[in-house]
Amino acid sequence: MNLIETSRAIKDGHISLGIELGSTQIKSVLITDDFNTIASGYYVWENQYKDGVWTYPLQQVWDGIRESYKQLAADVYSKYHQPLINIGSIGVSAMMHGYLVFSNSGDLLTPFRTWRNNLTEAATDALTDLFDFNIPQRWCIAHLYQAILNKEAHVDSIDFMTTLAGYVHWRLSGEKFLGIGDASGAFPIDEQTGDYDAVFLGMFSQLEQVKTYTWNIRSILPKVLKAGQPAGYLTEEGARLLDEKGTLTAGSVMAPPEGDAGTGMVATNSVRKKTGNISVGTSAFSMVVLDKPLKKVHRDIDIVMTPDGSPVAMVHTNNCSSDINAWADIFKQFAGRLGIELQADKLYEALFLVAAKARPDAGGLVNYSYLSGENITKMPSGRPLFVRTANCEFNLANFILTQLYAAFAPLKIGMDILTNEEQIRTEVLIAQGGLFKTPIIAQQTLANALNTPITVMKTASQGGPWGMAVLAAYVKKNDLRLEDFLDQKVFENPETLTLNPEPMGVAGCKQFIDLYRAGLSIEHHAVDMLTEKQQNPVS
Repeated sequence: MNLIETSRAIKDGHISLGIELGSTQIKSVLITDDFNTIASGYYVWENQYKDGVWTYPLQQVWDGIRESYKQLAADVYSKYHQPLINIGSIGVSAMMHGYLVFSNSGDLLTPFRTWRNNLTEAATDALTDLFDFNIPQRWCIAHLYQAILNKEAHVDSIDFMTTLAGYVHWRLSGEKFLGIGDASGAFPIDEQTGDYDAVFLGMFSQLEQVKTYTWNIRSILPKVLKAGQPAGYLTEEGARLLDEKGTLTAGSVMAPPEGDAGTGMVATNSVRKKTGNISVGTSAFSMVVLDKPLKKVHRDIDIVMTPDGSPVAMVHTNNCSSDINAWADIFKQFAGRLGIELQADKLYEALFLVAAKARPDAGGLVNYSYLSGENITKMPSGRPLFVRTANCEFNLANFILTQLYAAFAPLKIGMDILTNEEQIRTEVLIAQGGLFKTPIIAQQTLANALNTPITVMKTASQGGPWGMAVLAAYVKKNDLRLEDFLDQKVFENPETLTLNPEPMGVAGCKQFIDLYRAGLSIEHHAVDMLTEKQQNPVS
């Protein structure tokens, strides 16, 4: 579209808005009906560790959404001289799972418990054994059952349980819905019915600890919808929550709210069976769409759903780029002391490019990027740790490659289960995330780590908010299956770059992983010692 056509599309409401609440940013993206981004806005935030729980205040949720939308609306007006009055469709996505529960009067009963918390081990062990189906620690049902086991007072007052995306959607539309992808992390889904597994619901309801409560598990869960189904409409109250100026009108059709894994699949055109994608950021996860059931239950492999209801094998790691960001900030501070102000893109580019000169095994350096606990490696809490021996090759190139290897290490350990034990491989995995903004280096490192070709799409840099906007547009025109809609309408001529694994890099990464695994017992011991010291401080 040219400038005049885009301006007319905005005026006529032929636009779709995607809002995604990620771990470090709340971002809004506006697209036209040809799926081109015409405006965006963002708000930077970070989770807080309060009273032993990783959380975000709900007031900041709305502060961030409003600021993000305000920037987007200003961007639209400055480029196209049109106010945002009518948006055809809107979709909300967010970091997946966690625990948000409300009373029948809509009051939040306990602070939001995010995916980052490792608080539900007893519940996940019990439920996994009960269902013979893996229940990860971050899932809503795990948090609920752990709260029951802990005999927390708020449980008796629960009227509604949802995810972050489901909560925002509820406030904007008044409707208690979840997209099937996000819903699959609230409670297991039956692929045949496209709804919560009725057998598992019955088994949960019959647990002695659960039967004491007046609520029923099915009644407190949101209704499940698939991509393309209307999920209500933006209300007047919802319009004011987005736009404080009062310019935006109500009536936009709402897409089913989804998790960031689902929008990542859409943004990388990875919803068809036997395709897969990887999203990296504060956390990392790989998604492989299955064409057959797994042979057995794996505690490190989650079974979730695509936005249109196909089963997916998901490897989720709690930690990825946070430790890289922390080290990059140290280098930025050092440059600042020299009077050099570095923009983030230039800083990361300079650091990543030097990694090309590193030894394939990173010179014997090892790093553990655990800002929070890590389920894949059974790390109970966050203890970032960099380790080197006296005779290792300690230089900048090896150090940066070590950071990249460490960011991908838990993901590789989880993916090895799929490839080695389940013999599941895809021809290629499509990756997205900020680490790939610098071309080649992180992409090649990931290809070597997984010994799989890695593709990066031009659109993947737009990420989940763009993917959610596409899902919002799909509600308006869903005459094709989602996978065909993406192939024929959205990704007709995608710009991609694919890198194959390098034999020396594959061998070098394996050496790093061997050292990494060997050191895990030391890291666990360090966590135990520090935890004991915190609990029994010396006066």
